[in-house]
Amino acid sequence: MTHDLVAALRPLLTAEASAEAYSAGTEPGDLEQAVWLRLLERLDAEGPPLDPEQWLRRAVRSEVRRTRRTSRLERPYAGEPVDDGDRDPEQLALTAARGRALREAVRRLPGRCPRLMEALLSPEDLTYREIAGELGISQGSLGPERSRCLGCLRRLLTPEVAARWGRG
Repeated sequence: MTHDLVAALRPLLTAEASAEAYSAGTEPGDLEQAVWLRLLERLDAEGPPLDPEQWLRRAVRSEVRRTRRTSRLERPYAGEPVDDGDRDPEQLALTAARGRALREAVRRLPGRCPRLMEALLSPEDLTYREIAGELGISQGSLGPERSRCLGCLRRLLTPEVAARWGRG
């Protein structure tokens, strides 16, 4: 039964997620995954919805609203901690670990985001024109693509930062 429901809803979810995702600054695949999870939780708790297509449309829009709320609440750090020049072994290890976490997260980004982020972080300080030429995209689409990639990167790093520093 679950397999039949998933097979029947897959094309609708793909279409709905594709239509809604970018307005919320998320990937369609991420949105689809969140809705599939919500459906599985629903099936486990209450069984299948009476009107699966209508339920799916509402679930997509609900996830889009949640994503927008979350992104509005996220704030960048005001600045990096002050570097006093004294680098003890602990500070060097923490800096190296932070760099590894960033590189690992960049490699996990979807699509051409890893290449874009590597170009933006390059020590060669490439211009937008050079980056666009290297990636084979228009210079005008680089800003929106960069914004989308940074949003994905922020979502990937948020659990790691939260786990490392905790709340409070």
